[in-house]
Amino acid sequence: MPNYKDDGKLWVLVADEGVARLLRLPEEGGDLEDVTTLTDAAAHADKADLRRDAEGRRGNSTTSSAGVDELHKEAMDFSTRVARTLDDGYNNGDFTQLRIVAAPRFLGLLRKSLSANVSKLVIDETNVDVVHESLGALTTRLFPERDFSQRKA
Repeated sequence: MPNYKDDGKLWVLVADEGVARLLRLPEEGGDLEDVTTLTDAAAHADKADLRRDAEGRRGNSTTSSAGVDELHKEAMDFSTRVARTLDDGYNNGDFTQLRIVAAPRFLGLLRKSLSANVSKLVIDETNVDVVHESLGALTTRLFPERDFSQRKA
């Protein structure tokens, strides 16, 4: 379990290739709170079509398909957008510590996109896709030692 300051300045990024949720751990206890949610609508809308297209093109060819390349480019663009949002939060003094919980492929892209300033604030990384878990479930998963006496019903 990483050491963290319980000062209301800890952000948690929970993300996959199409959704990034920025959450804040409140100083006064209780569950994580939403800061903002970023989505990549193209990743969700086109992913199935691009995969089908890629599979159809592969056929007898051993070269990489345009569909797979496009999916990767969209994920890279989204990781850059998430990193810019984190830079804004850093520059505004909104957080002093960051935990990242991301789908394995996206975590790698995100690491490459983070600025040096934000990278220095990362206290923990977990490569698991839990972007659709509730705030309560995420809090329990990530902060099992936390006092939940102020948890909202």
